[in-house]
Amino acid sequence: MFVVSLGRMESKKQKIKVAALSCLAVLATAPAASAGLYGPYESEPEKKKPAQPEFPAPVDGAIEGVPVSTLETIAACESGGDPQAVNAAGYYGKYQFDTQTWAAVGGSGNPAKASEAEQNYRAALLYAQSGSSPWPVCGV
Repeated sequence: MFVVSLGRMESKKQKIKVAALSCLAVLATAPAASAGLYGPYESEPEKKKPAQPEFPAPVDGAIEGVPVSTLETIAACESGGDPQAVNAAGYYGKYQFDTQTWAAVGGSGNPAKASEAEQNYRAALLYAQSGSSPWPVCGV
């Protein structure tokens, strides 16, 4: 009986080894990209970043007809010119937008996380619509 059960054990070990080797063979022949594995000389393909929208550059020293100097004066007063500024009262970015006003001029998300070019553009839109009234202390 001892010999018979030893024979069965040996047979099971061989089956396990064969199964393990079969799995390795399948993985070795699978394309690296579909298996998510990369060899020592391969790297993961670069993922393309989503394109950033283009915002108009100043033309003749103005954005949307608003002088850049006016925008710079407002930004310096509101945030020290810091595009990532956050005020605990709920104002964000270089021009200290609240999220409602930001959305009203076409922005989405947190204004402080938008590019500086977008903040300049949206501030120019707001200034063109409402003048300096959105910035009662810092408006020019």
